[in-house]
Amino acid sequence: MTQYILLIENNAKTPTTQEEWDEFFKIARESGLFRGGSAIGKQEIVGDTHSAHSTDFIGGYMNFDSDDKQKLLDLLKKHPVAMHGGSMHLCEMPKT
Repeated sequence: MTQYILLIENNAKTPTTQEEWDEFFKIARESGLFRGGSAIGKQEIVGDTHSAHSTDFIGGYMNFDSDDKQKLLDLLKKHPVAMHGGSMHLCEMPKT
């Protein structure tokens, strides 16, 4: 099983609705791939603040487990941010 983290950007071109989020969470849970997530609150850079890249554009994350990456990608096409012209970063988590 491969674990993924989805970093969700705050760049949707049009507003999402609560109904769209509710529907996405419903189908994500039903898919068996969704493992949780959260909005991200106030962010602070720790360490070298001069060379650090801002992460203010990240508004939330979701965790997924999948043996079939295409199935996960198909699910993410229904994500409210993607449906409203925004972007997300799907990152494969290294196996430990």
